[in-house]
Parts: sequence; C-alpha cells; structure tokens
Amino acid sequence: MIKDIVVNLSLNPSRVAATQYAISVASAFQARLTGIAFMYAPTLPSVYMGTAMHGSDVVFQRDEAQRRANAAMEIFEEGARKAGVAMESHALDAEAARASDRFAKIARRFDLAIVGQAEPDKETVEDRIAEAALFESGRPVLFVPYIHAAGLDLRHVTVCWDGSRAAARAIADAMPFLTRAKLISIIVMESERPKSEDLPAFDMVNHLTRHNLNVELKRIPLTLNVGDAILNYAADVSTNLIVMGGYGHSRFREFILGGATRSLLDKMTAPTLMSH
Repeated sequence: MIKDIVVNLSLNPSRVAATQYAISVASAFQARLTGIAFMYAPTLPSVYMGTAMHGSDVVFQRDEAQRRANAAMEIFEEGARKAGVAMESHALDAEAARASDRFAKIARRFDLAIVGQAEPDKETVEDRIAEAALFESGRPVLFVPYIHAAGLDLRHVTVCWDGSRAAARAIADAMPFLTRAKLISIIVMESERPKSEDLPAFDMVNHLTRHNLNVELKRIPLTLNVGDAILNYAADVSTNLIVMGGYGHSRFREFILGGATRSLLDKMTAPTLMSH
C-alpha cells in the first residue's frame, strides 16, 4: 500500500518531470506527497581569485539558493493543488556533499521515494541524491527520465527477473503498481544462469498469476549487455514502467553501481522502480 510519498524537487525549472510524475502517482494512490527542495550552502572558497570572498557574495548565494528552492516548491504546490493531491513541501539547508545522505534518511519515513534522472554526461547533486536514495533509504525508489512528460501509466509493466534477492524485493515493493497493471511482462535473459536455481522463471509467473495479475514470460537473447537489452525490449513494447532490482553497494560514501543498474539510470526511457 502506498500512502506516503516523498519527491526530490529539481531546482531547474525546465526539469520538473519527477515533480509532475510524483503528483500523478500520489493522485492515483490517493497518497500524501511531500516535496523536498534543498538550499545548497555557498560553495565559493574563502580565498577566491587571490582575494577574500566578500560577505555580499555569501549573501547572494544564499538568497539565490532560497529563491530557487521557493520556485521549485511553487511549481510543486501549484501542480499538486490542481490535481487535488494532499501535499506539503520543505526547503532544507544542506551542503551539496551532504544533501544525498539527508534525503536518503528522510526517505526512510515514506512508502516510496521519487527522484529525477540526472541529465546525461552531467554529474549533479541530484544524481548523488538518487543513488543515495536507492542504496541507503531501505525503500523503493522510482526514477523518472528527465525528458519524461506523461503521468503514471500502467498499461504495460516490464519486470526484470533473474532470481536474485534484489529482483524479488523489487517485485514485492512494486505490487501496488502491478495490481493496477493491464499487462505485466516478466523478462529473463536467456544466457543468464538463474541466481536461485530452485526457482525457475515460470514460478515467478505463477506467483504473480496467483495474485490475479495478467502476466506473460518473455525470454530475451542476451546479445547486448543486460541494461541495453532491457531498454531495447522496453522500447519495442512501449512499456510504461520498468521494475528491477538495483545492484551495487555503497562504501565510504562512494556509490558503486552494477552494470545493468548504471545503464538503465544513464539511458532510461521509461520510469523505473528499483529496490536494493
């Protein structure tokens, strides 16, 4: 059951895909939605270009951070009001290096966290927030492509299954979405050995069928890497949501993503729910 959702609000007014998608998810589940906008502390060094940083520079950066956070919250609140979604929003002070940890800890208090995909070839604070939410929150995380324009659509959901713990966790966490899906495709890579040898792929189909879900099994030849194979299939069938385990780990605040996880986060074309 999803009744309490948190979304990280992008400070870029042209990148509000996650905000709008989160509103549509909250509306569908009649859930309360909380928006978090970070006000990042000034980043200029104490000595800049040979001179001390002026107090006016610090004040300007703080005012700009407040302005951007307020603008993000205004977009969020207006959209939520129009959709009739119960909501609240918060602007939080944070150093850029600590915002990811803070969001992950906040997300532990919610049923679901929603974050936006980082823009390709750009390492941003939002990217670190997304990875921290996946590895450190203990909650499912729904990633929204930065170019995504539509709201929640569950006509066709693609579920990635390899018998692993992470995949099983993702399927369990996605059940509120799966029970609303018109069609669920469980995809298995043909060249992969199941990580759980005593649970063949068709048993997961049977499991979901016992929940009265419309499920089909698709075996995909692994001619590409796993991430690209998933994305190609999702594009071919116009899937509306991907569900998969998030692979990797975090050590000493350095996030190390598995190949399929990184590929999907970098190139995703559909909203993707991941659990770790």
